Amino acid sequence: MHKNTIQRNYEPDYAVPPGATLLETIDSLGIDQRELAERTGLSAKTLNLIIHGKAPLTQQTAMLLERVTSVPARMWNNLEANYQEQLARLQARRDLAEQIEWLKTIPTKVLIDRGFIQPSRDKVVLLEQILNFFRVAHVDAWKEGWGRGQFAFRKSEQASAVDGRLATWLQIAELQAEQMDVETYDKTNLLAAVQRARSLTRQSPQVFLCKLASLFQASGVAFCTVPEIPGAKISGAAKWLSPTKAMIAVNRRGKKSDLFWFTLFHEVGHILNDSKKEAYVDVTYSDDPRERFANDFARTTLIPAKHDGRLASLKTEKLIREFADEIEVDPGIVVGRLQYEKLVRFDQFNHLKTTFEWAG
Repeated sequence: MHKNTIQRNYEPDYAVPPGATLLETIDSLGIDQRELAERTGLSAKTLNLIIHGKAPLTQQTAMLLERVTSVPARMWNNLEANYQEQLARLQARRDLAEQIEWLKTIPTKVLIDRGFIQPSRDKVVLLEQILNFFRVAHVDAWKEGWGRGQFAFRKSEQASAVDGRLATWLQIAELQAEQMDVETYDKTNLLAAVQRARSLTRQSPQVFLCKLASLFQASGVAFCTVPEIPGAKISGAAKWLSPTKAMIAVNRRGKKSDLFWFTLFHEVGHILNDSKKEAYVDVTYSDDPRERFANDFARTTLIPAKHDGRLASLKTEKLIREFADEIEVDPGIVVGRLQYEKLVRFDQFNHLKTTFEWAG
């Protein structure tokens, strides 16, 4: 079970007013409602309303009942508080029942399979768990928040509508990153980590993932990869979790080596250059200046600009491999760059791109 899963205890679908206990108490004392009214100075009508849960049992009334029944006022107050809370829960459940349709937009099965929520045949229970997962009180707050405000993120115009699968992936990434302990953010350390990370491009995920996490941890960045959610068209995300802790998340989507490393360094570019008040989510790249900077940072990190003039000459597999060996990067990264620059066709040299096999 995922540590963020919230345990659900059984909750009755009814509320018991404190008057039920009051009736039992006076019956055991041999007192009827008329006599209780006389002893407390309350009207018979007021007592009847309290007994049937139609009027609240006030603290003043609790003190009067303590004197007559010898049952502490705090117990009467607790019974009233529990009753009012249960009434509120029942009303909340009725309100949630009207929003069940929204569940269709959320990959509930994914959240169950990954242990973030518990399975239930009760859709209201599922809805409540999902709202807890997103840390919002109701569906309207989710719709408002994921469009702007504290949940705001930038994305391409092609992905202007908030998608439940995309939001779920992002929330999983943030929860995962929150659990990571990192050092205080240091820009110099992050730049140094980038250069060390670049040297790992020829390794498998089983080798480089732990090393990347350690490198970024030392610079104040929580780095994580999140398994794909089918239909969530996202490459990666960057966000500041606090003024001294950043998050970088990359989607595990059967990635080719060139796309994984470009996405990783693209997100680093956002952390290095952009506002701490925004989250950056890469669905498709746009012409926004911040996106262009992040793209340029990733591009020049992988293949330094001083080599740009040589790219057009890399027309054979042998030349591509030799160039990749010289600059010490995975040859698939070179192929990806050549394809992007339209220096080779998109169907050429794809066998040089490593396809990662993700564990877990």
